[in-house]
Amino acid sequence: MVVKIQAISSAEPFQPEGPQPLVCEPPEGQPYPVEALGALKGIVEAVQGETLAPVAIAAQSALACASLAVQAHADVETLGGNAPCSLFCLTVAVSGERKSTVDDHLMKPITKFEHEAAKYHVAEMADLENDVAIWVAKHQQALEKVKKATGSSVEVAKEELDGLDPRPQPPANPELTVTEPSIEGLWLAFVQGRPSLGVFSDEGGQFLGGYAMNSDNQQKSLAAVNNLWSGKPIKRTRRGDGVSTLYGRRLAIHLLVQPIVMQRFIAGGLADDTGFSARLLICQPKSSIGERYYCNVKFDPSAKAEYEARMNSILMVPLPIDEHTGALKPRLMPLSPAAKQLLVTFADELEERQAPHGDLSSVTAAASKAPEQAARIAAVMTLWSNLEAAEVEADVMTDGIALARYYLEEAVRLSSAATMTRELANAETLRVWLLERFEHDEVVTRDVQKDGPSRSLRTSSAARAALTVLEKHGWLIRLEPGALVRGSNRKEAWRIVKPNHSASPGFSSY
Repeated sequence: MVVKIQAISSAEPFQPEGPQPLVCEPPEGQPYPVEALGALKGIVEAVQGETLAPVAIAAQSALACASLAVQAHADVETLGGNAPCSLFCLTVAVSGERKSTVDDHLMKPITKFEHEAAKYHVAEMADLENDVAIWVAKHQQALEKVKKATGSSVEVAKEELDGLDPRPQPPANPELTVTEPSIEGLWLAFVQGRPSLGVFSDEGGQFLGGYAMNSDNQQKSLAAVNNLWSGKPIKRTRRGDGVSTLYGRRLAIHLLVQPIVMQRFIAGGLADDTGFSARLLICQPKSSIGERYYCNVKFDPSAKAEYEARMNSILMVPLPIDEHTGALKPRLMPLSPAAKQLLVTFADELEERQAPHGDLSSVTAAASKAPEQAARIAAVMTLWSNLEAAEVEADVMTDGIALARYYLEEAVRLSSAATMTRELANAETLRVWLLERFEHDEVVTRDVQKDGPSRSLRTSSAARAALTVLEKHGWLIRLEPGALVRGSNRKEAWRIVKPNHSASPGFSSY
């Protein structure tokens, strides 16, 4: 995503309308490759036709929901080893884009499954109380025999006590999704519930900006979800309890967020530094607001019924769980020789494009993971069509690669925005500081480096970049070289523009 900054040269006069907001305006991306969605194409087109929202939003929801449904049953062969069929999706759209409405359509059979399973869970919990009461009585009776036994009867009584069945445990929580978990909460959900879960939220800002991603927890949270994406065990260390490890867990993610939420999250830098961003299938489609005429609405109840029936049939299949550990035991789904060759060709192409000065040199992390993303997507679509499929065929891999290309193009589009967003975020932080806390009317680079509001502005290049952005947007006016500022002639200095209105509305996103 390219950030447009309206150019205002230092030689041009100050614009009479006053300082301008710092604006991030992404250019239009490529059309979503709907034809590559295989068996999911029908439901995506049906939901888009009914809601008139961008088709990419429906496609993201469909892929994420399908991943949640199938991820427990199989892992997929990739060029770098076996990997889960879990997808991490991030959909970026402004408020009013009907992203929640779209997601509701795709989540409907999952929500219905959870609702019905909850009814059985209540009945199972009631039965558990009776089973525990019976077990406690038997245990107490056997224990009393041990206490009263003498001589050779002691061993007999102990054998009877040891022979009792284990204490009945609560049935697993049947919910498939959580919305705003801390890592501790997600851990508990895995312990008490299913070993295959999804973090799904149409208010993804609650997750990206919530407790799990605050400054104290973000690195720990991102490390944990990265491990889950890779199929690795997750560990928890607690004082008094020591280290606990969960094996065989799977996690799908779909977060729907507004642009400003995504920009602030990416601007923090840690999402890139930890590799979390590269694991995301991100899209920010062109808005359809203003073009959603009701006369164009199309209803396709048969496609929706087919999707809901397929989802329900998959969710009804028992999960492959180790009865002793509770860990998943997914089978391995290999790639057909032709599918593998397609993936090799794709990977080699991307490797060449990542070379210095190549068109993917700025997104090497995402480009390196794109072949695996293609294999994961192809596996999800294969399992969606046939949960017992023996392998990923070449035609489905072709579709998976097409979709992976789309998401990689989005990553390229957004990578420049990540850099520019950090610059704009620095500039906005500096702007507020200059207007609300800086006591002088003129500012020089050294002021920002030495006393500025952020550690990210401590270098001269970062400080000058932020000052230049503010100058271009009319919040600073460059003084003539040699201007006298606080008793010294300065090669470079700016006068601060202080409007009468509040300093707060300086950063906006479209």
